[in-house]
Amino acid sequence: MDKVKGVLVLENGTIFEGDSFGSVKSVNGEVVFNTGMVGYPETLTDPSYCGQIIVMTYPLIGNYGVPDAEYENGLKLNFESDKIHARALIVANYAEEYSHWNGKKSLSQWLKEEEIPALTGIDTRRLTKIIRDNGTVPGKIIFKNEDVPFEDPNKFDLVGRVSVSAPIEYEKGKKKIILVDCGVKNNILHAFLRREISVIRVPYNYDFAGEKCDGIVISNGPGDPKMCGETIENTRRAMSMGKPILGICLGSQIMGLAAGGDTYKLKFGHRSHNQPVNEAGTRRCYITSQNHGYAIDSQKLEEDWRDWFTNDNDGTNEGIMHIYKPFFGAQFHPEASPGPDDTEFIFDMFVRALK
Repeated sequence: MDKVKGVLVLENGTIFEGDSFGSVKSVNGEVVFNTGMVGYPETLTDPSYCGQIIVMTYPLIGNYGVPDAEYENGLKLNFESDKIHARALIVANYAEEYSHWNGKKSLSQWLKEEEIPALTGIDTRRLTKIIRDNGTVPGKIIFKNEDVPFEDPNKFDLVGRVSVSAPIEYEKGKKKIILVDCGVKNNILHAFLRREISVIRVPYNYDFAGEKCDGIVISNGPGDPKMCGETIENTRRAMSMGKPILGICLGSQIMGLAAGGDTYKLKFGHRSHNQPVNEAGTRRCYITSQNHGYAIDSQKLEEDWRDWFTNDNDGTNEGIMHIYKPFFGAQFHPEASPGPDDTEFIFDMFVRALK
């Protein structure tokens, strides 16, 4: 049977032709690249990729298939949410035959079930160089001349699309935290539940500042943090109450804005499993997993805040910390395992602050 052809069109007019191995439908989004060698089930289901067309720089994708949906505490294991949030997937070589003890279906089968387009046979090296030189760019995948317009997803309220609509409670222990769901990854929830911490997961625009709890966590999520006006104001109010607050990824940016700082869009973002970050005041360098397109301008933070981590590649802020209050944010994902569990200690720091 002949393969279905599709084209990826960038806003600058560059065109790439490939073969479909997902759903055959035209879509648009922001074209970004991810350098991870493994982890495509987690990447595709990460709500932070909402609105984005993901280009995998590793040339072979799909060789270990897709695992079954196992559950822990009512949450999926091996996946970061209950569905694929990325708009589409672009790879150089798709492995039609998969082999893994935990593989239950092919990547192609999963993408078709979730109605997500995907193209293989694309020169991802050339495409990645274009993104590195020019920055992330709006793009679209077109099939059968069914055109769609270009669209910048960052101009929309992406967090509202991925957050829960009502509070959900996970009873686990005596200590209780409010987790503000801006697009939280399942593994963040697992990290707290495994530490015997009860979690109340609330919508991103929920008025959490006055809730009874031992601490507050503001999660990761997609898009421009400045679109989360209600969350920023609620965080500012919560800071005045002094309870421990932890921000992760977008949550760290929201904390930075609540603390008087500013944020800006990175040229092509940090989306990889091997970003080195240095801890301020030490010689420690941690290998981290990241997925974000914005960063904090820490120069504008109020005087009681300082840089906690800095990216070793480009010098951008990777975390902030209050000098004497239990407020801290990490731009990377401490729950991720890009090899060693380098930064899970951040969860332990937060749990100690609760006690």
